[in-house]
Amino acid sequence: MKIPLLDLKAQYLTIKDEINQAIMGVLDSSVYILGPQMKALEKEVAAFCGTEEAVAVANGTDALVLTLKAFGIGPGDEVITTPFTFFASAETIAQVGATPVFVDIDPVTLNMDLTQLEKKITSRTKAIIPVHIFGQMLDVERVMEIAARHDLKVIEDAAQAIGAEYKSKKAGSIGHAATFSFFPTKNLGAYGDAGMIVTNDKHLASELRMLRFHGCQVKYYHDKIGYNSRLDEIQAAILRVKLRYLNGWNEGRREKAAVYDELLGQLPLTLPGRDPAGTPIYHLYVLRSDRRQELMEALKQADIACAIYYPVPLHLQKAFHDLGYKEGSFPITEKACTEALAIPCYPELSRTEQEEIVRVIEGVYRGK
Repeated sequence: MKIPLLDLKAQYLTIKDEINQAIMGVLDSSVYILGPQMKALEKEVAAFCGTEEAVAVANGTDALVLTLKAFGIGPGDEVITTPFTFFASAETIAQVGATPVFVDIDPVTLNMDLTQLEKKITSRTKAIIPVHIFGQMLDVERVMEIAARHDLKVIEDAAQAIGAEYKSKKAGSIGHAATFSFFPTKNLGAYGDAGMIVTNDKHLASELRMLRFHGCQVKYYHDKIGYNSRLDEIQAAILRVKLRYLNGWNEGRREKAAVYDELLGQLPLTLPGRDPAGTPIYHLYVLRSDRRQELMEALKQADIACAIYYPVPLHLQKAFHDLGYKEGSFPITEKACTEALAIPCYPELSRTEQEEIVRVIEGVYRGK
């Protein structure tokens, strides 16, 4: 049977009428940019995350860029993040002229190793961007404590983690600001690019709204050099429909992950680690194995999709060559990049399909 890594069509079919109605409503309104759908989505996402403000932008990468700019971070500054994440987490630091500084990851959760964080802080450090990798939230309160001692800003990169919790607090609700991506493959995905910034700082939210619209608060009067980063009404309307289902979908992913944990638990591979204080949303179910290539070939042969997250750590990317990192700089990250493999995990996945995926994986270890 053919099993995709994520079945967006299956999800669409469960809410097709609502989605189509939402899109047609926008077309009938003839309002496409900075309209009522976007403003309503901002309020609903803020309420969902437990923050005072939410600012919709064009994508998750812009969300990070605008937040860094709004905090006044630029040339000469350093921002600490993880090397085990999507490129945008560090790319955006460089885009504003600052320097990314990396901290190795925890071998269990694959999130930033907070025991190593403080030693990376220098007089040039201005912010920390912790990433909730694969929907596994890390202890942001501890990051905030460290940041407070050094007068640093904390920007949660929650691109993969909307709805995840740590000690009953939602991703995005603890840092000075947090950014989300609504790329189509995310747990809350648009049908194109989309992003959001949440914060409890009203002044910051006002600055972000100005920056996303060419640096102006009043049309044609520009206070600063800004950006064109506005979330369109069609995507906002789609996301409003999907947001109503998000808790159920996240619970569905947790159920699928529990099935994998049960069925794969006796095999000599590493299953996704969990901090017991966290409630993950399994944006991806990423196992680790020193026989990854064999697993990939077997799954491909069985017409089952899988993917490597991430093949090259950020500190070894060509674009960051000038930072001077070398192989061995972050050994836990580098090992994870040779072993990590995502297998299908989404609410619409059936038990039969999961059992077939497990059967193929078991076959590699049993020599079948």
